[in-house]
Amino acid sequence: MQLTLERVTKKVGAQTWLYEQSIAPRSGAVTVLLGATQAGKTSLMRLMAGLDTPTAGRVLVDGKDVTGMPVRERNVAMVYQQFINYPSLTVAANIASPLKLRGETNIDARVKALADKLHIGMFLERLPAELSGGQQQRVALARALAKNAPLMLLDEPLVNLDYKLREGLREELTQLFATGDSTVIYATTEPGEALLLGGYTAVMDAGELLQYGPTAEVFHAPQSLRVARAFSDPPMNLLPSTATAGGVQLTGGPALALAVPEHMTGAMTVGLRASALNVNAGAGDIALPGKVELAEISGSDTFVHVDTAVGELVAQLTGVHRFELGASITLYFSAAQAYVFDAGEQLALAPAWRKGNV
Repeated sequence: MQLTLERVTKKVGAQTWLYEQSIAPRSGAVTVLLGATQAGKTSLMRLMAGLDTPTAGRVLVDGKDVTGMPVRERNVAMVYQQFINYPSLTVAANIASPLKLRGETNIDARVKALADKLHIGMFLERLPAELSGGQQQRVALARALAKNAPLMLLDEPLVNLDYKLREGLREELTQLFATGDSTVIYATTEPGEALLLGGYTAVMDAGELLQYGPTAEVFHAPQSLRVARAFSDPPMNLLPSTATAGGVQLTGGPALALAVPEHMTGAMTVGLRASALNVNAGAGDIALPGKVELAEISGSDTFVHVDTAVGELVAQLTGVHRFELGASITLYFSAAQAYVFDAGEQLALAPAWRKGNV
């Protein structure tokens, strides 16, 4: 199916929950709605499902106007942060319920296959109340996948699961989505999750749709500072600077030889992702000396907060590293890894990247 939202808005009283926006998620692919809490992701999904009606604009399915058509008349599968299951049915019966409604055969085998993929095969005869919250969420996921609806909406479905299980299920879901025909809309607050799921990403902030496109393109070429902030974890390092004849001058720091468009003048902002900063110098790298303010180990990476002449920077270093607080340190980066945003916070220059690689 082809879902299209044309110039939709949503107002509740005097508050605007969704500003005017249009989006046509790619049919048969995953579209990630990425944004912080209260960015408008759930409000937009409710319009897609038919749970709410837009204040203005239209919702189309395969070119047919379904604005105002209630969710019970649409073939939609939904999974929320808060798991919803039939409390009086076993896990197996919960997962089988959409299959029985369609009159499918070989239901038991389908149920077992889905349950095994989501690591709940050993709980098929239990009631939902006998499971943990994470296990109940996986039951809700399995039931939604069993429905095989042309439109599947998942609102932060893994947020209640522990870290290790969440990582594993992301990979499983990516494979399941790739082999299915459903248009999948997946909401998350985590940039890393958007990158892992691939497909397409719509970046949202405070009720606005900021940018939509292939995930790798949106990540590597954020059209504005707002997109760069939303699609960076840890946050992108943002450095005040000024356009010069030879490139960009960092305020309080070195100059960068960058091919900034000639019409760009005055104040600029240079953005550096944490992963672009290193403690080992490469050929032609720019040095930023400073002092260690904090060092955090997260998984297999170390995040080092460094106070420099151009401001506090965060570097993401692969591996586990030890740093003494207050110790002198020099960070290095290549000017080719810098993003440049103009005075209007729009992208003026981005690092070169090869499509298909994140």
